[in-house]
Amino acid sequence: MTSLSGLTSSDQQQLDFMKLLVTELQNQNPLEPLDNKDMAAQLAQFTQLSLSEDMNSNISEMNATMDKLNTSFHGAMLVAELDYAKSLLDKEVAFYSGFHEQYLSGNVEAINIVDGQPSLNVRATVTHPDLSQEEMEFPVKLSEITAIKSEE
Repeated sequence: MTSLSGLTSSDQQQLDFMKLLVTELQNQNPLEPLDNKDMAAQLAQFTQLSLSEDMNSNISEMNATMDKLNTSFHGAMLVAELDYAKSLLDKEVAFYSGFHEQYLSGNVEAINIVDGQPSLNVRATVTHPDLSQEEMEFPVKLSEITAIKSEE
């Protein structure tokens, strides 16, 4: 038997099945031919297998499309977050510092990407327990901002 190149797995299986069926019909005992019920059952099973493979292929294509949409949505959200972060440059924002246990406010001086998300570098003044003050730089996620001072 010769093999045809360029056939998909399903196409090759269909071709193999048809060759097998023709060979079976050609070589059957003329006094005991293949039962019509058996042949119909074989054809029904083959058709069901073919439909299952088509359905699996369609599901795979749908999953690939959903992955592309999720990637596109994630990319669009990242662009929106970066635009928002850029709009905060040189503005005063407030946030809570858990380490210093106090709300702080300061100017956004730069934007960095940390773990795939925009992070603001904010220069703020910390008041220590002894009431001394120190100017420090803090990485602040967009979700940690509690207020934005409006320009007057």
